[in-house]
Amino acid sequence: MADADAIDLYHETHGDGPPLVLLHGALGTIESCFAGLLPVLAAGHRVIAVELQAHGHTPDVPGRPLTYAGMAEDVAALIRRLGLGPTDVVGYSMGGAVGIQLATRHPDLVRRVVAAGGICYRPDGLHPELAAAFEAGPPPDLADTPWHEAYVAVAPDPAGWDTLVEKVNDLDRHFAGWTAEEVAAITAPALLIIGDADIVRPAHTVEMFELMGGGVPGDLVGVPPTHLAVLPGTTHVGMLERVDWLGSMITGFLA
Repeated sequence: MADADAIDLYHETHGDGPPLVLLHGALGTIESCFAGLLPVLAAGHRVIAVELQAHGHTPDVPGRPLTYAGMAEDVAALIRRLGLGPTDVVGYSMGGAVGIQLATRHPDLVRRVVAAGGICYRPDGLHPELAAAFEAGPPPDLADTPWHEAYVAVAPDPAGWDTLVEKVNDLDRHFAGWTAEEVAAITAPALLIIGDADIVRPAHTVEMFELMGGGVPGDLVGVPPTHLAVLPGTTHVGMLERVDWLGSMITGFLA
């Protein structure tokens, strides 16, 4: 996919300092995912907060599915257009997977990458209950949830919500993942963050961490460039409330 095929993404700039691209989760917006975390990150960075295809202020493209490859190319085009690269990339949930895809396909654009919440590199990294729920189809009704309310407040076409939910479900059901070789070849230092009650099996994220060079005796060989954090008592959605933990871990890693 060439830059000419990429869509124009809505984005906001907050703060000053080294650039940081911030990517929200599925069905989310900048506000609904990062109201608490964004000011913390903007205290020491120039944060470019993005809304991906069909999310928030960014319109959908009829006939264009949501894919990690497509969304990563959209972000790559934005980074090039703004002259940011190599830049830090911080993503939550779907946004974290877009960040990993970006680091895989465009290592020249990514300085460091943080993937928080539900990070896995194969579909079987999800808890089986979640995988079964995705296969069952879109949730029956998400109207009047905080996610829906945030979408309706800013979307160019508020009636597009059901289409967005369907496209996200299609993304979840057809995610093929990355090969172990692709994960091991990522050159950008990475911070993987999950909750201990997240949507992924912790053992799977540890496997990903080890593929990226983690899980070694640091006192003997040095601390590897990939770091892992497992937040106690933390669910997938609940992670967004752990602003103090996330803020300190992310800013420390990026420094």
